[in-house]
Amino acid sequence: MKNDSYNPDVLSCIANLSNDEVFTPPSLANQILDMLPSEIWSNPNITFLDPVCKSGVFLREIAKRLMKGLEEQIPDKQSRINHIFSKQLFGIAITEMTALLSRRSVYCSKKANSKYSICGVFKDEQGNIRYNRMNHKWEKKKCVYCGASQDVYDRDDTLETYAYNFIHTNKPEELFNMKFDVIIGNPPYQLETGGAGRQAKPIYNLFVEQAKKLNPKYLVMIIPSRWFSGGMGLNSFRDIMINDRNIVKIVDFVNAKDCFPQNSISGGVCYFLRDRDNQSDCEFISINSGKIDKMIRPINEFPVLVRYNKAVSIVRKILNSNEKIIDEIISSLMPFGLSTNVRGSKSRINDELVLHSSNDITFINRDKIKNGFDLIDKYKVMISKTGAEHAGEPGKNGMFKILTSSLKVLKPGEVCTHSYFIIGKYHKQIKAENTLSYLKTKFVRFLILQSMNSINLSKLVFQFVPLQDFSESWTDEKLYAKYGLTEEEILFIESMIRPMDLSQNGDEDD
Repeated sequence: MKNDSYNPDVLSCIANLSNDEVFTPPSLANQILDMLPSEIWSNPNITFLDPVCKSGVFLREIAKRLMKGLEEQIPDKQSRINHIFSKQLFGIAITEMTALLSRRSVYCSKKANSKYSICGVFKDEQGNIRYNRMNHKWEKKKCVYCGASQDVYDRDDTLETYAYNFIHTNKPEELFNMKFDVIIGNPPYQLETGGAGRQAKPIYNLFVEQAKKLNPKYLVMIIPSRWFSGGMGLNSFRDIMINDRNIVKIVDFVNAKDCFPQNSISGGVCYFLRDRDNQSDCEFISINSGKIDKMIRPINEFPVLVRYNKAVSIVRKILNSNEKIIDEIISSLMPFGLSTNVRGSKSRINDELVLHSSNDITFINRDKIKNGFDLIDKYKVMISKTGAEHAGEPGKNGMFKILTSSLKVLKPGEVCTHSYFIIGKYHKQIKAENTLSYLKTKFVRFLILQSMNSINLSKLVFQFVPLQDFSESWTDEKLYAKYGLTEEEILFIESMIRPMDLSQNGDEDD
């Protein structure tokens, strides 16, 4: 009789349940564990800590490896179980619920000391997977440890505070009063700040920094890749990471769905191995649409971590040309001092300025302009501050949509809101048109991609884009020749960037 039964791993199912917490599938956990040297699985003295337990998947998969690796040294199965679970595996849960879930996954019982627990030596319910409800420490309405907003997270006892145990202390070594050889985990990625536009503050960097304080032999974590370029509180973290020569391996997923199928994580995700006792160039592995590209290189060669190995030689050629960078002619993100929600009148009266906003064109008095006065009566290029679609993820063909909409020449007497910024200011329309055609090239949009850490643009993303003489027009072919790109480099650019209809204002071909 044919057996059609389907018996999935429950932790694989949990990993696909929710977008609120990013749970690690067992298959991914094992890929991450594969980075560690194989000899540790037969060492009965190695200690492991997951400081951010959600489902307990890392500890469970580690236990499986140790059970096999210590078979000869501790032949009796129950003795081996008791040793591994009480002497080698430790965890700190992120919530009360994940503490119960993790104990159930690891000990086969939500109470470590119950009769159903596979480890018979624990004296209390928590065992080595601990969780203590904590409160944030407020100062000026922000938590001094994680930056959480008091307005959002100052809650009563019936609600989860998300005051994560591991980072809400200045002495993480006192959580277990012991040293760990391996620290591994998938930390929470962000917290709401309660700021404008419901901004989210990245906090995964805090877990990495806290883990480093414990000085483990190996540190392994999976985190968003947005730190490659910095941004919102991550500039210092980026600089520390790219200059840390103990980070010997990074595996980067351009599309986070290759790791977490149900989650859209802008900028992708990566996991890394930090080896305390070894320093070297980094083995950087980039995975995009199933294509794997490996390269050993210093990851601090540029101000940001260029995530595509094949882009490194291209960026080198641009920077070696010693030309000025186009950010010299780029405005601030509020070029005329008009916030995103500013609107003018529907009909024009006298010499009112034309106002471009996110959903319409209205008319506004010149005296409403707060800055950018030198731009008002010039030709210039308007560009949306939203620079990519689909959470910055590539399409099914692996290509990116960069500079997606509202890319157009503004005439004298035309201005825009905070939804856009301005590039260039010219007396002649042809120079603005040449600037526009330059920005639409795959060459420029590829260089922008190397510094993007989200769907939004800023001056930073133009740091590799050279400034050109806009008295002449520019095409990809002309630019490829100017910078001496090889056929392989050209093909890589062409494979990464979706074509743009040069006759339209930023609309891309299907």
